[in-house]
Amino acid sequence: MTLIDRYIDCWNQTDSEARAKAVAELWTEDATYTDPLADVTGHAGIAAVIEAAQGMFPGLVFSPGEVYDAHHHIARFTWHLGPEGGEPVAVGFDVAELAEDGRIRKVLGFLDKVPS
Repeated sequence: MTLIDRYIDCWNQTDSEARAKAVAELWTEDATYTDPLADVTGHAGIAAVIEAAQGMFPGLVFSPGEVYDAHHHIARFTWHLGPEGGEPVAVGFDVAELAEDGRIRKVLGFLDKVPS
């Protein structure tokens, strides 16, 4: 399973305990997540942002986009949010910095398409 697959799975995890476990496995303890709507640090903050996104868009799921590229300790990728198998209502572009152990240390997120 690739980094983007694990990342997307984390964002789609609706069970709070399983989500907390997935965040802890994928992100460093001091990881940061910043996008136009959030700026948080640590596992609890990241899990809360994911839960809030799910609350804003009930029934929608995240899926990988067309772009995935990585070098050194940096990855960039696109993602979609929409109904399962349907047209996305939101599209984003994230850049992730990885720690030495392969977990995510920082994500900088951009929103390319948002619902009106």
